[in-house]
Amino acid sequence: MRLLIALILPWLLFFTIGRPIAGIVCLLLQLTVIGWVPAAIWAVYSLSQYKTDEKIAAAMKR
Repeated sequence: MRLLIALILPWLLFFTIGRPIAGIVCLLLQLTVIGWVPAAIWAVYSLSQYKTDEKIAAAMKR
């Protein structure tokens, strides 16, 4: 579900993963049509990093 959000509304993804400042910057980037593609790529990359961080945190708890 978050991947779909990252592609359609990249700025919203940053708010869901707890990075509101990046979300505001992404929203400013997304306001331009040309900036939509870099914003979506940035959001997908950030989502993958977030998932990796969650996996590492879960492994450290074990």
